[in-house]
Amino acid sequence: MLPILFDVLPPILQSIPYSTLFLFSIAVLMSFLTTLVNRLLTDPKKMKAQRKEISEWNKELRLAQRSKDSKAVEKLMKKQKYMMGLQSKTMWQSMKVSLLFLVPLFLMWSFLGGFYSGRSIAYFPGLGPTLPLPIFNTSLIWWYLLCSMLFGTVFQHALGMIEVSE
Repeated sequence: MLPILFDVLPPILQSIPYSTLFLFSIAVLMSFLTTLVNRLLTDPKKMKAQRKEISEWNKELRLAQRSKDSKAVEKLMKKQKYMMGLQSKTMWQSMKVSLLFLVPLFLMWSFLGGFYSGRSIAYFPGLGPTLPLPIFNTSLIWWYLLCSMLFGTVFQHALGMIEVSE
């Protein structure tokens, strides 16, 4: 069945620079979709406020522990259950989109892995078409990750998910 699916894509996409640009486009599209869905499913202002509250509580607790102020530590520990619940809610909000995109990403990677099996995708200046890294030395994974992280950050800034000051 997979060989039939490979006929959907033109063979020219299996050679550099077309493979590089094709994977770049997929990474940009997936980053945009993931960020957009994340923006639609979460309230960035509320998430920022929750992260700030958790961060401030952790900072106060560390300071109280360092100064050995047992009364302050005891007072802060009374809020621990609330803070753990708030942290859990914040983490769930972040995980929603990941879970939503898990199956489509897995299917896309299965398809692309077969389509580009044994082929170089991108040429890394000074390194060549493969990276001398022990994990995933194939350029398919590294090129996608680099593009995805770059554009994920760009789109998060553009859609107001994160600010430069964070």
